[in-house]
Amino acid sequence: MLNHYFPACCKKAFVILLCFFGLTGAKAQYIFQEKSENEMLPEKISLHNYASIADAGDKDFNIRQIIDGASNLVFKPLENENTNIGFTKNHYWVKFSLWNKSNKDVVYYLETARAVTDLVQLYIIHGDGSMTSFKSGDDMPFAERSFGFRKPVFRIIIEPGEKEEYYVHLKSDGEVINMPVLLRSEKNFLQATTLEQLVFGNFYGVLIIVSLIYMFFFFGLKEKSFLYYSLYVIFIGFMQLSLDGYFYQYFMPSGGYFSNRSVIIFACISTFFLGKYAQEFLRIRLYSKWISKAFNTLYIFVAIMFLAVLFIPSFLEYSYRLANFFGLVVLILIVSSVVTLYVKKCPIDGFFTTGVLCLILGFVIFIMNNFSVLPNSFFTENSTKFGTGTEILFLSLAMANFISTIKREREELTRLALVRAEELSELKSYFLSNISHELRTPLNAIMNLIDSISKEVVDEKIRKNCQIIKYSSNNLLSSINDILDFSRIQKNEIKLEIANFEPHKIFDQIKSNAEMIAKDHGIDFEYSFADNIPEVLVGDAMRLTQITNNVISNAVKFTSEGIVKLDVSVQLKPGTKASLTIKVTDTGVGIPKDKIDRIFDSFTQESINNKRKFGGLGLGLFIVKTLVDLQHGTIEMKSEQGRGTICKIVLDFPIATVAHAKITAPEVQPTYDLGGKNILVVEDNAINQIVIKMITKNWGNTALTYVNNGEECLEALKSGTFDIVLMDLQMPIMDGYEATIAIRNGEAGASNAQIPIVAVTADAMEATKLRIREIGMNNYMTKPLNKDILFDTIKELVV
Repeated sequence: MLNHYFPACCKKAFVILLCFFGLTGAKAQYIFQEKSENEMLPEKISLHNYASIADAGDKDFNIRQIIDGASNLVFKPLENENTNIGFTKNHYWVKFSLWNKSNKDVVYYLETARAVTDLVQLYIIHGDGSMTSFKSGDDMPFAERSFGFRKPVFRIIIEPGEKEEYYVHLKSDGEVINMPVLLRSEKNFLQATTLEQLVFGNFYGVLIIVSLIYMFFFFGLKEKSFLYYSLYVIFIGFMQLSLDGYFYQYFMPSGGYFSNRSVIIFACISTFFLGKYAQEFLRIRLYSKWISKAFNTLYIFVAIMFLAVLFIPSFLEYSYRLANFFGLVVLILIVSSVVTLYVKKCPIDGFFTTGVLCLILGFVIFIMNNFSVLPNSFFTENSTKFGTGTEILFLSLAMANFISTIKREREELTRLALVRAEELSELKSYFLSNISHELRTPLNAIMNLIDSISKEVVDEKIRKNCQIIKYSSNNLLSSINDILDFSRIQKNEIKLEIANFEPHKIFDQIKSNAEMIAKDHGIDFEYSFADNIPEVLVGDAMRLTQITNNVISNAVKFTSEGIVKLDVSVQLKPGTKASLTIKVTDTGVGIPKDKIDRIFDSFTQESINNKRKFGGLGLGLFIVKTLVDLQHGTIEMKSEQGRGTICKIVLDFPIATVAHAKITAPEVQPTYDLGGKNILVVEDNAINQIVIKMITKNWGNTALTYVNNGEECLEALKSGTFDIVLMDLQMPIMDGYEATIAIRNGEAGASNAQIPIVAVTADAMEATKLRIREIGMNNYMTKPLNKDILFDTIKELVV
């Protein structure tokens, strides 16, 4: 870039003038000379003692105006090695002279400004009057720089005996201008660059790793502080890349709008996320609302500045000062938060405090270097990186502790959740036990009284109405049983009660009930029972009845016209086993193909326009499927929408070894005679006492005594002689559990310690059954009471 800037006739006079200044102003000229052959030239030279600077304000002079004095600039000596000019938009000119008195070329690299300086121009006036110019700065495409380096650096070569005058023109957009005038040898420049690459590489590598790790933690733990911290690290990294010139060199090499504003943009974003992270990590809103409001107010101002930088070009000049100010404010707020937590004796991580102090120390050293309080060095120039890097390491340790804290908190929450779940399960069991008791108690009275009335009245109309009441009561009881069974299924408490049963009797009862239900719905019912079905099978007759009734009830519910069929058949298997097939066919609405796979889910009911048209709890088929699976059977549902459904259930039952002959003689009315036994009935409900009196009024040779609670029961046993106790469980003063324990402990007399005790309760929960066995009761009956089962149970224990 050799330019003959002056006319040839002036060159000689100009050279003489330069020589004059060189002889008379030796302080303004640095001389390269070797005192001996073995003495090497300095590796690093600061020219601040040989340079002077002038402020041109907003005037953009050219080099000729500066040299010939037309600019009227007053040059003043540079006061120190790293003169800080401050935040400015002004044009500055720096000049110095170099004289090579050695006998060889002098090659150095000249460092003159920070990486973010917009414009740096170097003019070299040679001894023959010619001029060479170089340019750098981040306000131009990177490819147009005279020397392709991230900072404004120029490579200069001075020939032996050459005297040269140097002029440096600097211009920024409001950012701080630092004015080092430093010469580095090729070796020293390479060493410094290698050291920077090592330090910067580790610095940016740590930032990348930390940001990724804590971003993963955020997605894993969903804790907002991890997100804020990760984003803070990312944007503080981009801000440092911008300050170091790497963002311009590698991300925005063409320069332009965003490149010029990148430092401010990233500073705003990193300030915001640093504040949000500190707020979230320290949970300052719990301890000081004022500091939390101050953080939120700061974010508003930062957002305003961010928008102003983007859309108001003239505001860029002031943004650098504000960015530094807001950075200082967020640090003050963080320190205030830490102090507040210490004062209130709240737990605070020591690593967090140390990290913040490291960050503050790094900025203090950087500022002191800018104001020439501390000497210029690699450490002081990059103190913000060391401070930020150390802060991030300590904050990462704090975050590791935070993860441990979160883990402990979540373990505690899990423990509390388990405790709450157990409490809720107990509450649920308690609720179901109560609702079972409260609903079964009146049902006990209704069903037994209506059964007694229907047998005593002669009027056929009244008898028919009694059957309707009995049918409705059975439906209500079925719904209550479904709710209780659903609870048992959820808690995995449902069990089978295996005993011999006669399938023809079971299905005859099912048929009678189904005929009444079908008639009530205005449809027909057909029933077929195979002749080869064994007389006695082994299994749970109650569950078989429940399965069949639920399927028939579901078929009737969804059949508005037509017919419901029940077909019971059997396939005899080797090893005295019978495979019972129960097929229920209806001509109802059918089930869509896309919903048939979900028909056995709980609370599922095939819906049409009116969801409540068919009623029900939506538990029937779910319970059926569970009970069939429990007995290792199969259930198959085939349906065609609009034409009906076929439900086929297959259950295997062992055939009882004792054959029962068919009863051909007419049925004989059973007799109820206990042979003079005394029964103590412990029941607090007057209606239930009436029900038991009504059930037992025709029992021969039987005496019953009634008491209202467990305490009265003990007194009665002490004063009288009884053969068996029918014990309610939920009673005032002393309940059935307490009374039974007292009896078994001999508190009602040693002779009564082993008296048979039968629980007669409306509580049908599985836990209740287990509890009564634990405390020593002999048997268990649920309300509504069946008079035959009641008699058989008492007879088995006392006769």
